[in-house]
Amino acid sequence: MHIGEQDWHLNPLGTHIWRGVFEPGQLLALARGVKDAGGQLLALWGSDDRHLAGGFSVHVVLLTSQGLAWASCALDAETPSYPDLAHIFPQADRMQRAAFDLLGIRAEGAVDERKWLRHNAWSAEVFPLRKDFVAPVAGRESSLAAVDGYPFIRVEGDGVHEIPVGPIHAGTIEPGHFRFSIIGDRILRLEQRLGYTHQGVEKRFEGMDLEAGAKLAGRVSGDTHIGFAWAYSMAVETATTSVIPPRAAWLRALFLEIERIANHLGDLGYLANDVALSFGFMQFWRLKEDWLRLCAELFGHRYLFDCIVPGGVGVDLSAEGGRQLVALARRIEAETRELKAIYDEHATLQDRFANTGICKPEMAARLGLTGLPGRASAQAWDARAQFPQTPYEQLQVNMATQRKGDVLARAEVRFAEVYESLRLLREIVERLPAGAIHTPLAPVERVCEGLGWVEGWRGEVLVAVRIGADGRLDRVHPHDPSWQNWPLLEVGVLGNIVPDFPLINKSFNLSYSGQDL
Repeated sequence: MHIGEQDWHLNPLGTHIWRGVFEPGQLLALARGVKDAGGQLLALWGSDDRHLAGGFSVHVVLLTSQGLAWASCALDAETPSYPDLAHIFPQADRMQRAAFDLLGIRAEGAVDERKWLRHNAWSAEVFPLRKDFVAPVAGRESSLAAVDGYPFIRVEGDGVHEIPVGPIHAGTIEPGHFRFSIIGDRILRLEQRLGYTHQGVEKRFEGMDLEAGAKLAGRVSGDTHIGFAWAYSMAVETATTSVIPPRAAWLRALFLEIERIANHLGDLGYLANDVALSFGFMQFWRLKEDWLRLCAELFGHRYLFDCIVPGGVGVDLSAEGGRQLVALARRIEAETRELKAIYDEHATLQDRFANTGICKPEMAARLGLTGLPGRASAQAWDARAQFPQTPYEQLQVNMATQRKGDVLARAEVRFAEVYESLRLLREIVERLPAGAIHTPLAPVERVCEGLGWVEGWRGEVLVAVRIGADGRLDRVHPHDPSWQNWPLLEVGVLGNIVPDFPLINKSFNLSYSGQDL
């Protein structure tokens, strides 16, 4: 495999995925080679390997023109550290800080060493993802209930004011703190503080059997259940060298497109609601509700929970169900096109959407904007089109892109992806092969690892797994694309007015819980 100016011979781990073990010094050269060739860093996490006769490890997944490169570096057991990568890939900053908070592995030379997940949940010497971590006894945490003392960056000068928003909000949304520095109503700076939804998900995976792990993986971020469930199952199947039946692979793609359609319909409604076009909100949510009700009727759950399992899928699609799905897809496409014509001609909506929340292509590339917001800023990455897993290599996915990088561009990408997903859905139903929908996994005989990679509706969803010799999960890292995209929201709001923040935020629609593990 060729990356940048150097040949890094990595072991094939799966379709478009390679794995290699490097020295910490080589990690910098690998990262620079990928960056120089136009690639990006997608994920960074750590692991405690002391029970496997090692120390600690840091893992990075890099997106290249050939696919994914999963690079791991063994670190010292006493003072684990590795070279800072944020000066090459700025999106590594929060991932590095989280890796320290959870495992105590340090990025040497990092400019930003502030805590990320430590809302006084653990004392300074405690790292909850270490294997020797002992959970505190209920009722004994009061000694940690001091002022959080997070060192926000202050903007000072004549006429500068701060507006703190959250983490508790007026609506039923997830908690996040947003601190605005403003002059008048213009935003000079926004700084985020997340981590309020931390539930110890990665720790909870440890010791689970593979089936229970699939249920938990699908609940990392509820609106991306299929994305995480498929990525987890793919990782387990790669680790165990298991092959799923063809019909199961096609059904997984069907579920993924169903999930994409549902979320885009909801977001197109929410975007209208944020500019006071309640008509658009009601109409798109009516369509989404029709879609979810049919999902419940055909597959047993509105959001398709537990439809994907390791070894295949847990539910089938009947011929009559396929006809119902295609019929509703045709109706939704026709009505969506009518609604888009209304959006295109609505002067107030267009005025609020256009030139609002701009992330220019140059900044998007520099900071690693990915997924749907990335494609709206000319970052042409879509695993379904460029690195297709079965059955996408047979479906010829058309990637939707824009260059302006504003709210309007992100809405246009959503519309285009709704149409394309509806087309793909009809083709999948028409070409769905007959046969079994599940195959038992191959038995686990030794420690093994795997990586799953799916183009979820927000962007690339990754799940890395390590399975112990006993067949139970030893380490699982699920990665949501919101990790890369939250910092770009801070960039997109600059120069906009405070009342436009809800609209800009919704145009990204990032996950709080998905990047808070």
